[in-house]
Amino acid sequence: MNNHFTFTINSICLDENYHPSDKTRITTNFANLARGSHRQANLRNALKMIDNSFNALAHWDNPKADRYTVELEIISVHMDVDGSGQTFPSIEILKTNIVDSKTNKRIEGIVGNNFSSYVRDYDFSVLLAEHNKGQAKFSIPDNFGELHGKLFQYFVNSDAYKQNFNKPPVICLSVSDNKTYHRTENQHPVLGAEYQPNESSLTEQYFQKMGLQVRYFMPPNSVAPLAFYFFGDLLNDYTHLELISTISTMGTFQKIYRPEIYNANAAAGKCYQPNLKNLDHSLTQIVYDRAERSQLANEQGKFAAEHFIKPYQTVLEQWSANHL
Repeated sequence: MNNHFTFTINSICLDENYHPSDKTRITTNFANLARGSHRQANLRNALKMIDNSFNALAHWDNPKADRYTVELEIISVHMDVDGSGQTFPSIEILKTNIVDSKTNKRIEGIVGNNFSSYVRDYDFSVLLAEHNKGQAKFSIPDNFGELHGKLFQYFVNSDAYKQNFNKPPVICLSVSDNKTYHRTENQHPVLGAEYQPNESSLTEQYFQKMGLQVRYFMPPNSVAPLAFYFFGDLLNDYTHLELISTISTMGTFQKIYRPEIYNANAAAGKCYQPNLKNLDHSLTQIVYDRAERSQLANEQGKFAAEHFIKPYQTVLEQWSANHL
């Protein structure tokens, strides 16, 4: 049995000329923005929002709030399961790079940020749905997320990852609208006020199987906390500029995708429950199709079943059993 899956990493620039490739998960947030008649304006406006947010947070030695520009790379990870040269598009993440116009330096940011995975689509849209079909009470299948979690950790520990990236990934997601978050006394100069949830969520448990911890912070100029998933020590392993690159990028995307929470007209209080029905919010000038996104998650889950889970089922089960 092949115990050594191999990964190929490709990178493409996310700028106003970006066109999604045929192999990109089309529910990926930035791919959704890059289609239709407004595609170029969408991308240009989103990138401008990211730069503005970055400069507002990195305000020291930056009197005109124009010192930095964020450049984004889409990182696509393809996996060869059996050494045949046939690959499956396993993961897609974003990498930030920071251009400092004062020093003319390009500074590496953080890899991760956005997180897309066909196998996650399969777990949530196919496996979970089938498991609960006809059931009176919602439940989670045994070993839910274990294969995905092991594959992700195997990738992060792989030579391919280490040759391309200097630090572990940080993934930044929106908060859950069925939990309540309480503000703590802990305050970070860049990440802002820390919040703690009243309970664990299925997403938290799923990411825990990927080896990731989570902390919730509401950065300055934000109106709701963001969920930061990470290995190690989030507050000390990354520089302020690295953290700002993730906050500005993912905070901008959340304003576009979740305006009811992240573009609300009132900031979260000490006790906060996100509300996707909140009418007191503003819309960005960026067109985004949310209905299409949820429909496509099902299609992509089925794609993963057909092209990855079923054909490699025996190999994957044996590998997962041996890979504790």
